[in-house]
Amino acid sequence: MLHRTIRLAAAALLAAASVGAARAADTSPLGTSPFDTSPLGTAPFAAPAAHHDAPLVGDVFYPAGPGGTPARIAENAVFVGLDARVGAAPAEGTHPVVLLSHGMGGHVRSLAWLAAGLAARGAIVVGVNHPGSTFGDFDHARALDHWTRAQDLSAALDALLADPTFGPRVDLGRVYAAGFSFGGFTALSIGGLRGDLAAYVAFCDGAAPDVAHCRELRAAGIDLSAREADLWDASYRDPRVVGVAAIDPGLHAGLGPAHAADLVETVVLIGLGAAGDRLIATDFTPEGSGFATAVPQADVVMLAPADHFTALPVCKPEGPALLAEEGDDPVCTDPPGTDRAAVHAAIVAAIADGFGLPPARAAMP
Repeated sequence: MLHRTIRLAAAALLAAASVGAARAADTSPLGTSPFDTSPLGTAPFAAPAAHHDAPLVGDVFYPAGPGGTPARIAENAVFVGLDARVGAAPAEGTHPVVLLSHGMGGHVRSLAWLAAGLAARGAIVVGVNHPGSTFGDFDHARALDHWTRAQDLSAALDALLADPTFGPRVDLGRVYAAGFSFGGFTALSIGGLRGDLAAYVAFCDGAAPDVAHCRELRAAGIDLSAREADLWDASYRDPRVVGVAAIDPGLHAGLGPAHAADLVETVVLIGLGAAGDRLIATDFTPEGSGFATAVPQADVVMLAPADHFTALPVCKPEGPALLAEEGDDPVCTDPPGTDRAAVHAAIVAAIADGFGLPPARAAMP
C-alpha cells in the first residue's frame, strides 16, 4: 500500500495547481470570460431508476468537441463556479467513464470542480443527485439506505450507455467510480466493499458524543440498530466498475479485510487533514478506523493542511460571512495555510493518475 502525505505548501504542487486555481478564481462576467475556449462540456442528465419513484437527475461533464452554449455553472453567492459549454458535442473517440457520488446533503454540482478536472483528463463524468440525501431533498431515514446510492450509479451508467450521444463514446473497459464523504462509501460499495451494520452501531454507541454523524442520527430519532442488516451488509458491486476513488469516505468504521475481499484492485483513498483536523467519522488512518489497512492495494494519499469541507467548491471572499449570517456550517473556513484550489488540484491528480487517465488536453482555439 502506497501511503504518502502531501503538504500543500510545496512549491512544485502549487505550480502544478496554478492553472486550475486561476480558472477557479475567475469570476469575470459572462461578457468577458473566455467561455468559447473552455474544453469542458456539460449537459443535463436523467436516468430511469426502478428502485426510486422518479428518474434520477444530474449532469454529465465531458471533454468538449464543437458547439455548445457558453455558461458559468455551479456558482452561487458562496461558491465560485466554472466555465463550460452547455450542450457541446463530446470530443471524438472513446473515453473512460467516472461515476460521481456527492456527500450526504450535497449536490452533484458541489463536485463540479472534480468532474471538470477529470473531464480535462479525458473522462466522461456522470453524477446524479441521490434521492433522500441531496440538498433540497434530504431525509435521514432514506439517506441511510446507502445501497440505493450504489444502485443510482449503476442506473446512471445504464442510461449513459443507452444515450445516443454519449453511449458510442464510452470505453466500457474503463469505468470507474469516485465520491466524497458518504459518496466515498458509495464509490467503494459499487466497487465491491460490503458494509457492516452491527459494526457501525457499535461505533456510534462507543464514540458518542464525539462523532457529528452519530449525534445527528440521534437528534433525528434514528435507531441504527433497527435498520435492515441484510440490506446494509449485502454486496452492491457492479462488475463493470474497474476502479474506485474515495475522498474522506464515511461508514467504514469496523470494516476489515473480509468486508473488502471483493473490492476492485484499483483503489484510491484520499484523506483530508493532519491529525486534529480530520473528521472522526471519515478518518481511515490507524489513528481513526484503520480501514486503510484492510485495503492493501489502495493508493493512500493524505492532504494537509485541509479538513473535510475543503473538498467543497472554492469559496468567494464573502462566503464565510454569508454562511455565518445564515447560521450555516462554516464550510468555507479551512485550517490555517490551506489553499483550497491546490487541494482540489491534488485530488484531481491523485484520482486521474490512479485511474490511468491521459494528461490534460488543451482548450480548443
